[in-house]
Amino acid sequence: MDNKKLMQRESGLLVGTNPVMSVGAGLLVLAFVLFTVIDPEYANGVYSAIKNFISADLAWYYIGFMSFVLFLVVWLVFSRYGDIRLGKDTDRPEFSNFSWFSMLFGAGIGIGILFWSIAEPIYHFQSNPLIAENQQMTVEAAQVAMRISIFHWGLHGWALFGLAGLILGYFSYRKGLPLSIRSSLYPIFGERIYGPIGHIADLLAVFGTVFGIATSLGLGAQQMNAGLNYLMGVEVSTSTQIILIAIISVISTVSVMTGLHKGIRLLSELNMRLTMLILGLFIVVGPTAYVLGALVTNLGDYLVHAVELGFWVDPDPEGQWQGWWTIFYWGWWIAWAPFCGIFIARISKGRTIREFVLGVLVAPTLLAAIWITVFGNAAMYLELFGNGGVVEAVNKDTTMALFATIELLTDSELMIIAMAGICTIMLVTYFVTSADSATLVICTLISMGNEHPLPRYRVFWGAAIGAVAAVLLLAGGLKALQTASVVAALPFSFILMMAIYGLFKSLREEVLPEKARGFSRLTSRTAGVKAEAVTGNL
Repeated sequence: MDNKKLMQRESGLLVGTNPVMSVGAGLLVLAFVLFTVIDPEYANGVYSAIKNFISADLAWYYIGFMSFVLFLVVWLVFSRYGDIRLGKDTDRPEFSNFSWFSMLFGAGIGIGILFWSIAEPIYHFQSNPLIAENQQMTVEAAQVAMRISIFHWGLHGWALFGLAGLILGYFSYRKGLPLSIRSSLYPIFGERIYGPIGHIADLLAVFGTVFGIATSLGLGAQQMNAGLNYLMGVEVSTSTQIILIAIISVISTVSVMTGLHKGIRLLSELNMRLTMLILGLFIVVGPTAYVLGALVTNLGDYLVHAVELGFWVDPDPEGQWQGWWTIFYWGWWIAWAPFCGIFIARISKGRTIREFVLGVLVAPTLLAAIWITVFGNAAMYLELFGNGGVVEAVNKDTTMALFATIELLTDSELMIIAMAGICTIMLVTYFVTSADSATLVICTLISMGNEHPLPRYRVFWGAAIGAVAAVLLLAGGLKALQTASVVAALPFSFILMMAIYGLFKSLREEVLPEKARGFSRLTSRTAGVKAEAVTGNL
């Protein structure tokens, strides 16, 4: 029997037939959905209790971990490892810079930043521990609010996504291992990654991906419902939102069936063009000089305070703000790291480590800062120098913050309808992009790293994500599961720490030829053959 058939028989890793991953992932999702919807209040209490413990006793760990990751990726840019490619030395990127950036931004934070780019600065404008009570809702408070908002969507989070993508891309395309979370643990556990250790790592990734996307899909359906109500008077109701979830699920499933180069890429490029259009309209229609001036100020202010904010731990044991905001954000970034890491790795083959890190770290952070400034400072201007109304809208209904701001910016009914319409379309397209990217990642994980999972798995998990979102929305368990997915960040952070160690161990061996030969022979003889067994049956 040849090596390929032998490895298939001994490991049981035939594409789509591994019982632990294919059945285990479904049972894990079903168990958590049932636990949450049977008694949402009790489930939320359990998840919140764990989250409160993390916020109170482990804030220092989350803060330190995220700053440590940012330091590592910046160091990699200037290190001797920067010229190593994610692939063979002869490989080159398969996507243009515009397509690549559009896909990584859309899958990463596009929908979240559309939702929070006005609401979050307005919340911090009213209260945060970095300003005195007598300075709330002043010009000084506005600047601090913008600084905090950009910080939460900036370098630290993208450093984490970038490092996760780098680790996965390196071990998959450089070392011939499957594109899966378990592969990042190979330098530590060797062949044992194909057993329980690897299954646990991948199932945690499936958990974070399914529930992260499902909760976002449910919350996003609420904002889309608000937009349709504003534009066309569509009733705001749970049934309307479930219909929207069903429509988005069908579109995203069709998109993922067409493949990465067609559906996902084209939708991502459309998202980016719509983003440029709406940002331009906000600048032209809104307080142009004020927003452009704020853009320069905000970028400088953020860069000056980024390190300080990154290491700040609230000294007040009774303080809750950092747990509500920064720790929650850091948990969210960590929970989404496997999903975004795998997807970013999938679209980054052929890029050097230096090119990859700079692209993932700088470009999305810059766009996030521009986006938050254009939307957020337009709202700030209305509160500080206009007739107000945004604070009231945010406090009343966060989903209406964007549409209320548009209405307050201009008296032109045509412009209001046009801008609100573009934003509603963006809500749909960004959600479809996130959902189809997540479906592709989940199918890759349960197929043991196969980059082209079977169509039936794409259809099943595309429908499953929508079904989970609809059930949770109907039962009132969305926010409970959102908290749970962030809690899952704690164990996954330990996996990331081991993966970081494995990456640097392998990089060091690669630049030391006499040591590298042993690792190369090992991966080509065992892991490489096993990867072929995983992907060679399509």
